[in-house]
Amino acid sequence: MATPQMASAVESSALALRNLHKRFNRQVALDSVDLTLQRGEIHGLVGENGSGKSTLIKVLAGFYTPDEGELFLGGERLAFAGRRGDLSTNVLAFVHQDLGLVVDLTVAENLALTNLASPTSTWRLSQKSLARSAAASLARYQMDIDPLAQISSLAAVDRAKVAIVRALTALDSNANGSDCPRILVLDEPTVFLPRQEVDRLFESIHRVAASGASVLFVSHDLDEVWENCDTLTVLRDGRVAGHRQVKETSVAEMVELIVGRKVEASIADPENFERGEALVKIRSASGTSVSDVDLDLGPGEIVGVTGLAGSGFEELPYLLYGARPAGSGSIAIGENQGNLARLKPFDALGMGMILVPGDRRRHSIVGSLTVTDNVTLPQLGHMTKFGLLRRRHMIAETRTLMDRFDIRPRDPALEQGVLSGGNQQKGVLAKWLSIEPKLILLDEPTQGVDIGAREQIYAALRAAASRGASVLCASSDYAQLAALCHRVVVLRKGVVVAQLHGANLTKSHISEACLSAGSSTRRTP
Repeated sequence: MATPQMASAVESSALALRNLHKRFNRQVALDSVDLTLQRGEIHGLVGENGSGKSTLIKVLAGFYTPDEGELFLGGERLAFAGRRGDLSTNVLAFVHQDLGLVVDLTVAENLALTNLASPTSTWRLSQKSLARSAAASLARYQMDIDPLAQISSLAAVDRAKVAIVRALTALDSNANGSDCPRILVLDEPTVFLPRQEVDRLFESIHRVAASGASVLFVSHDLDEVWENCDTLTVLRDGRVAGHRQVKETSVAEMVELIVGRKVEASIADPENFERGEALVKIRSASGTSVSDVDLDLGPGEIVGVTGLAGSGFEELPYLLYGARPAGSGSIAIGENQGNLARLKPFDALGMGMILVPGDRRRHSIVGSLTVTDNVTLPQLGHMTKFGLLRRRHMIAETRTLMDRFDIRPRDPALEQGVLSGGNQQKGVLAKWLSIEPKLILLDEPTQGVDIGAREQIYAALRAAASRGASVLCASSDYAQLAALCHRVVVLRKGVVVAQLHGANLTKSHISEACLSAGSSTRRTP
């Protein structure tokens, strides 16, 4: 039964959800969830992968209709049924995890999609007018992107920028001096953004909130939540684990609410690690952004590579794997030698390399295939008899890997694409680590992954290193690099400018090395 305080909170709110329930067959996704957004506040929504965050966002977007619950907008009760998408075009603007862009259209066309769907739009389109409008929107939010570029040609970071500008523009266009609430919903918006772009995004978010709009910010990055949010709702197993004022709650308390227990973060021990003779030797690696990089990795060593956006660190794993064209260079793994200018992924795999790309949805999984079909792909040669796949053997191997890597739910027949982000990523690691590679190449391995799954991924990588593999991890997450790596290499303008190890291997030292305006002279690897 609603109390007078609850009724008052609903009346004064921009948006309120009460007693929200959503079930998928026997799976309970949301159970008695309450959420209140006040005008002008930035409200964090956090929880592990699979906790119900994405389901809640899809309820708000009208994609799902809840089994039970009430929705209030500006204190007025609205019906869920029959409103698929109509609320989002009026007062809610979304940036979803998959961004929701049409890759075959241009930036300008994507930015205009919301207006094209409005009742006042015309059937006649002027490409020049669309381009001018898009250029003005991009300039307003200081995004340097060609409005005539096709989305498919953009890097992941630029696609994220386009989605964010589209949401902010839609929110601005719906202001019109109206007293109707305006709500910006950001579902993991910083996943593909480098640090300086994240800072710029939050400047825009704070301006949106200062204008009286509400922001619902979904993120696994608890530092971002703590630094930018006013209030916080934590979901765990589909239920509300707590509502908090952010500045009255430490990050450690957030973590405990999210996982339901204290989490002791494990860290590497770089001071006591002895590299030994190099297992991997990289010489004169050069590509579009990387220039003449030399690097050695010992067996069991985890090496991070980082820098500012455009410094070249993002390209290096793909260059070494033959996934992007190299101008020159070589790589040796034990006795195996490879010329980077001619290397192909098939050759790299034969040398004992594996690559875990940063965009798992586009480059690491086949979402429409089962978990079994995904995780056993590298082992299909051992899964046949008389030319036929041994499904029972494949399923048995999948169950073993799901247990070993804690992939949930434990159903090998599920489509890989329906798993939460953290469980998808654990499935990708299970697929590749099961073949015992000698060199593990990673690009942002915990991107969009909750803190519990992140520690499990760290543990899996450390276990692989303990068996003698070398690990090269490209990441813009300095805290991750400090926790995981024995050594961190910093690139600037494509060359190695610093290496950190021992007592200097901290988040603040890595950040300082990346931002430093010091000499760009190369240092010995």
